[in-house]
Amino acid sequence: MYSEKVMEHFKNPRNVGSIDDPDGVGQMGNPVCGDIMRMEIKVKDGRIEDAKFKTFGCGAAIATSSMVTELVKGKTLEEALAISNKAVADALDGLPPVKMHCSNLAADALHKAIKDYLTKQGDARADDIVVDERGHEHAHEHAHEHDHEQKPDKSEEEDGK
Repeated sequence: MYSEKVMEHFKNPRNVGSIDDPDGVGQMGNPVCGDIMRMEIKVKDGRIEDAKFKTFGCGAAIATSSMVTELVKGKTLEEALAISNKAVADALDGLPPVKMHCSNLAADALHKAIKDYLTKQGDARADDIVVDERGHEHAHEHAHEHDHEQKPDKSEEEDGK
């Protein structure tokens, strides 16, 4: 079900913990599955110097948080904002469809931390960063519908109208 990389990041997560006096903090949660992620960043000269996380959630939630911290170190803020949920999942050699919401949460926690940093700096670019927290509930519910369904349900039939 999970790739070796996902299992490695779950069993041996990188960059767990907190940063003393972080420059930016982003937290995301999904009330449907209970995953909660907190991402902290340290920024120096426009680059993310350090990133740490604390995650309460499933193995995929921990693995995606761990991977985001590895992907983001040394990146400019613009490069870090370009890290998508797909990039996180790809870096982990894929995630099961029902767990893709974990990569959304991890990428969005990072984006919220960057937004927090830019807001504290009075940087207008913070206004351009939009994180849709409602989309994760919908995506998670939708993924579970497909995971357990045996016949088309009404919502799929309505989507085709």
